[in-house]
Amino acid sequence: MSVLELSRWQFGITTVYHFLFVPITIGLGFLVAGFETAWIRTGNDKWLRLTKFYGKLFLINFAMGVVTGIVQEFQFGMNWSAYSRFVGDIFGAPLAVEALLAFFLESTFLGLWIFGWDRLPRGLHAACMWIAATGTLLSAYFILAANSWMQHPVGSHYNPVTHREELTSFLAVLTNPVQLGTFPHTVAGCFLTAGGLVAGIAMWHLIRRPATGEGEGAAAATAAWRSAAKAGAITALAAAVAVIITGDIQGKLMTKYQPMKMAAAEALYHTAQPAPFSLFTIGTLNGSKPTFQVTLPDLLSFLATGNFHSQVKGIDNLQSLYAQVYGPGSYTPIIPIAYWSFRLMIGIGMLAALISLISLWTLRRGRVPAPVAGRRGTIWSRLLLWAVLVLPFLPLAANTFGWLFTEMARQPWLVFGQMRTSQGVSANSAGEVLASVIVLTLLYGGLAVIEGGLMYKYARAGLPEEKSAPPAGEGEEAPLALVY
Repeated sequence: MSVLELSRWQFGITTVYHFLFVPITIGLGFLVAGFETAWIRTGNDKWLRLTKFYGKLFLINFAMGVVTGIVQEFQFGMNWSAYSRFVGDIFGAPLAVEALLAFFLESTFLGLWIFGWDRLPRGLHAACMWIAATGTLLSAYFILAANSWMQHPVGSHYNPVTHREELTSFLAVLTNPVQLGTFPHTVAGCFLTAGGLVAGIAMWHLIRRPATGEGEGAAAATAAWRSAAKAGAITALAAAVAVIITGDIQGKLMTKYQPMKMAAAEALYHTAQPAPFSLFTIGTLNGSKPTFQVTLPDLLSFLATGNFHSQVKGIDNLQSLYAQVYGPGSYTPIIPIAYWSFRLMIGIGMLAALISLISLWTLRRGRVPAPVAGRRGTIWSRLLLWAVLVLPFLPLAANTFGWLFTEMARQPWLVFGQMRTSQGVSANSAGEVLASVIVLTLLYGGLAVIEGGLMYKYARAGLPEEKSAPPAGEGEEAPLALVY
């Protein structure tokens, strides 16, 4: 494999792995803050128990996200130094603000939340989590602003003397039209992920509860899990609606600024007016043309432009146009990857929303699902058990396919219209890059085992003991401690 291919593999592996933790952290932080606020307002200890239970899972993911995210910064210099020189003036501003403002905001107030149990007033303690969660949103905004600039460069100009892009308007970078569409879509995906995680774990505990469980303790745990499952399912459903709305907006922006990406997403090889939407396509192995398609007439025109009768440019037509504008070469991404990643993103995300809806229906009017213990349980309850087991993983998969589409369907561009991927790689040897790929893959594999083990251990352990935290002011002489 070439240096370019190895560098792309390494960045893809580390980026996809890192983004497994990002959506959980962003969405779950707000849900934990909501649980703690519900406890303060109602005085019901079930919300405190849920706060501490899901707060622990949040902290595990936050820590793992920080560790894996550091590598992303180093890779710009390790494997993509030519790209770093080209965009350094642009990326320096949003990434510096993200580190100095957003990350310090979330880490500082998260530290106060961790060690502030029983020492801070309850309202102030909950506010710390709200602020930390807001910090994760700010981090996402500044990082996505940098990525959106790669999709649609604005607020800069090229200096032919230095061969660099130079920043002319930081505000333009932050208000990039692509950014204004990407950010809400990404955040909606984060809440779909967090809602699915909360609902999936809670439903799993409800279904797996001992069939003979009785007493106040069992009843209190059931009530807590039921509330968590409802909160998670409602969050996931609301987020799914937001994903659809923001995805529609983003599709129209994509058609305007990156028409080749939209054509690749639909495997539309020839310009059509109106254009059909393909539900299923089988093409040649090299993706050069379709051999079989199932389509819906005119729908792609509406999805791309909002008009059922508008024109949508095809892959072959855009390739000819780009060759004239940018010079000889292939400007077509790998069509099968673009086409199927786009559909898997949508299909898996909607499956997660469907399972959330079924879970919410199961909990209607005070109901709880029938328990499954050993080989006992109805076919419906066993199917539901398997469904909620995969629920936390479905939005993660949808997010992953979404980013694969976003980045790979932009190829061959690193910065659309300005820098090709082949021009941004460092002058390393293939052996050096291969060594780092192996080391990071093994390291991330080990971290995956640790992360999975910790999540399974604490998710399976269930709710902490039913015990309210004393009001602030009691135990003021006690040492600071992580209280869970």
